[in-house]
Amino acid sequence: MDLKDIQELIKFVAKSGATEVDLEIDNIKISIKSPSKKKRGELDEMTTFIQQAPAQVMAGPVVAAATPEASTPAAATDENENYITIKASMIGTFYRSSSPETPPFVSVGDVIKEGDNLCVIEAMKLFNEIEAEVSGKIVKVLVDDASPIEFDQPLFLVDPS
Repeated sequence: MDLKDIQELIKFVAKSGATEVDLEIDNIKISIKSPSKKKRGELDEMTTFIQQAPAQVMAGPVVAAATPEASTPAAATDENENYITIKASMIGTFYRSSSPETPPFVSVGDVIKEGDNLCVIEAMKLFNEIEAEVSGKIVKVLVDDASPIEFDQPLFLVDPS
C-alpha cells in the first residue's frame, strides 16, 4: 500500500461519515479516526495512525545536530504569532482562482470577511471552494498556485485586527 492508496482511503472514510476505521494489510496497521459531525463552516479534523508491524521495524542510528539556522524558524514563529493561520480542510491541489483566466480570489493585502472565497481545492476531480472562517487582512499566501497540499497544511496568514 503506497501513500496514494492511503490518501484515497482517508478521503473515502471522510466522505462515508464513519468515525473510526481500523485495517491491517500486509503487516501494516492503519487506524483512521474522525470526530463527530461538525456544524457548517467548522473544520473537519481527522487523525490517521499508520503502524508498521514489529517484525518489519528496523532501527538505524539517529543523528541530531544543532545548526545556526535552528533559531531562524523560532524568529519567524514569533513574527506570525499574532496572525490566524487558515489551513487546508482536505488533501488535493490548491488553486488561487477558479480558472487560469480569472484573477486570484484573494491576494496579499486584501481585506476579507467571514464567508469570502479564498481558494479552490481540487480533490478527486471535484473543485471545492474554501471560504474564510475569520475576518481580517491577508498577510501571506503560504502555498503556490497549482501545488499539491495535505490535510491541515497552512494556506494563508490573516491579520484579524
